[in-house]
Amino acid sequence: MDLVARAKSILTTPKTEWPVIAGESTGTAELYSGYVVPLAAIAPVAAVVGNLLFSGYLSFGASVVIAIVSLVLALVSVYVLALIASKIAPAFGGKDDFGQSLKLVAYAYTAAWVTGVIALIPALAWLRSVGGIYSLYLFYVGAPVTMEVPVQRSVGYTAVVILVAIGVYIVIGILIGVIIGIGSIAR
Repeated sequence: MDLVARAKSILTTPKTEWPVIAGESTGTAELYSGYVVPLAAIAPVAAVVGNLLFSGYLSFGASVVIAIVSLVLALVSVYVLALIASKIAPAFGGKDDFGQSLKLVAYAYTAAWVTGVIALIPALAWLRSVGGIYSLYLFYVGAPVTMEVPVQRSVGYTAVVILVAIGVYIVIGILIGVIIGIGSIAR
């Protein structure tokens, strides 16, 4: 799988790319090492560089620690959301298939991860929401293809998974806040 070609295809032609993705037998390790880790690392790396160049709010060490924790939590959240998406799918007429749900979650995140480069300029961080919104659309379009959720039930399925994602991100935010708090106490 060519990372750049796949990211470009899922972003520009998702309706034709999802069937290709659904037909692939990509394993968890391959998906993580070849796609998830490199793309999920964009925002944390950009945030470290952006902090150094523009804000200086955090020390380099603290920035790196936060970046590493953010990346690890992003990787965990993909896995957890895939588990949840897989288990929720049958309630919406879809199938419980972790392999397909992992691909759905991982590739749907593409837009959010790619727009993570905006973290280079902290003042523009709010623009990342555009990538997040497009990632929701990618999930919605991919759900019927990968999870076999009927199209007419895809909106409900997407909404429930989004609500769960919000819960996951609240927990991640709390964890990052605790780590930042501990880091500032240690200084």
